[in-house]
Amino acid sequence: MAMTKERKRAIKEFFIMNLGVLLMSVGVYFFKIPNGFSTGGVSGIGTILGNITPWITPATWIAGINVFMLLLGFMVLGKTTGIKTVYCSLMFSALTWVFEFICPLTAPLSDQPFLELIYAIILTAIGSAMMFNCAASSGGTDIVALILKKYSNLDVGKALLCTDFVIAASSFAVFGIETGLFSLLGLFAKAFLVDGVIENLNSCKYFVVITTKRDEVSDYITKTLHHGATVHKAEGEFTHEERYMVHTVCKRIEAIKLRRYIKEIDPHSFIIITTSSEIIGRGFRNV
Repeated sequence: MAMTKERKRAIKEFFIMNLGVLLMSVGVYFFKIPNGFSTGGVSGIGTILGNITPWITPATWIAGINVFMLLLGFMVLGKTTGIKTVYCSLMFSALTWVFEFICPLTAPLSDQPFLELIYAIILTAIGSAMMFNCAASSGGTDIVALILKKYSNLDVGKALLCTDFVIAASSFAVFGIETGLFSLLGLFAKAFLVDGVIENLNSCKYFVVITTKRDEVSDYITKTLHHGATVHKAEGEFTHEERYMVHTVCKRIEAIKLRRYIKEIDPHSFIIITTSSEIIGRGFRNV
């Protein structure tokens, strides 16, 4: 029995969420916690509190705070986002505990804090963005960011910046000026990187094709790529020859196939391709 589109989408979403959790867990445990980087979030709070209360590990603090924030997420964000966030939050806490057990760290991996900050930013930002793109989060202040996004015009990255600034600033008092400066730098970098990754994940290609092969191009778009197309007549101002303009949008992988097909059937066609950060509508993202 053939797999339905909804099932394929659900499996893909599940894979992306798990990969996002794994990347975030690696970034937090191996790079943020050993260096005391507090770039916000529950991991930042756990890093600070774990240093103040050495008898309670950062992973324990992360799990405890996440429970409270999850309850808030269920009440405000609804059941669907809440369930995904519960799963990602539990996986995040579990992976952090697993890393503590199999690979205990008492010091940073290297003596290059800036290098480790870069890895901490990249891994956690990409992980967060992958979860946000699936309408999920790792819990904690990510939930606050989703709430701010829901009730304001803020992008996810900017909402994270607002919620995590106080946490990052507090690292000055706990870990010193140098670590505090690294933490603030990481916070600002992460905020913009999250939005950039989300836009890249959602980016699509908008085609304007000027061709004499209207039927062939339209049939390929509708029957092979399963997307819609808008067609209208056009006249070249220089040659005064009649052409057709075919407008469509498709995903990046499909764009390569469409461009190749058009050039095969009509080498003299004129193609304009632009990148769109988001397409809302049937076959793409729902409103």
